Amino acid sequence: MYAVIKTGGKQYRVEPGMKLRVEKLKAEEGSTIEFEPLMIRKDDGTVEFYKGKVVAEVLSHRKGKKVTVFKYKPKKNYKRWKGHRQPYTEVLIKDIKEV
Repeated sequence: MYAVIKTGGKQYRVEPGMKLRVEKLKAEEGSTIEFEPLMIRKDDGTVEFYKGKVVAEVLSHRKGKKVTVFKYKPKKNYKRWKGHRQPYTEVLIKDIKEV
């Protein structure tokens, strides 16, 4: 069984026991959160839309790898370096509940 959830403007295909990195959520580490699934596909092949819930546990809040932005204009002595680390939340999918 798997479900498709939407969070942070992106869609993810999730299964129970799966670890997932999503855009930063306002939840404490160790707390339980629920996502509303867009779609649930059961083991027998049937599909349900917008029914049920996906239960997940927040494992940690971290920052991703550094992305370097470099601007350069030739012959004008113009160089700019800038870095960015995107924050994310790591969650563990506990269960997919059907309604």
